[in-house]
Amino acid sequence: MDEVRLDKWLWAARFYKTRSLASAEIGKGRVQVNGQSAKPARAVRPGDRVELRQDGATRTVVVLALSHIRGPAPVAQTLYEETADSVAQREKLAQQRRLAAEPSHSIEQGRPTKRDRRKLADWNRWSASADPTKPD
Repeated sequence: MDEVRLDKWLWAARFYKTRSLASAEIGKGRVQVNGQSAKPARAVRPGDRVELRQDGATRTVVVLALSHIRGPAPVAQTLYEETADSVAQREKLAQQRRLAAEPSHSIEQGRPTKRDRRKLADWNRWSASADPTKPD
């Protein structure tokens, strides 16, 4: 076996959970082989450079071995080698996510308290639109 379909290899290397997910990501243009956009049926050979975007980060891997079956994770990791630049970029993005502000801290007001709801109910009860003495 000297070549395997790209979608099958990505699935076997455990980049995607199913082959259909791999095909969908390739179809969206998120996977490139040797700097060129690819189709799911494109043949992958050892030595090819595969770039894929996952979770906002671009991973660049070099194909070391081929497989058309999905095996255990330790075996799948022997199918490729991630480049040093790609590893450094992913670590940098992970560090930025860890240091980023928590989105929930930007919320100034949360859910109204019981007291707030009573005030709102009083306001709705006595508003001009609900006043029965005024004609519509």
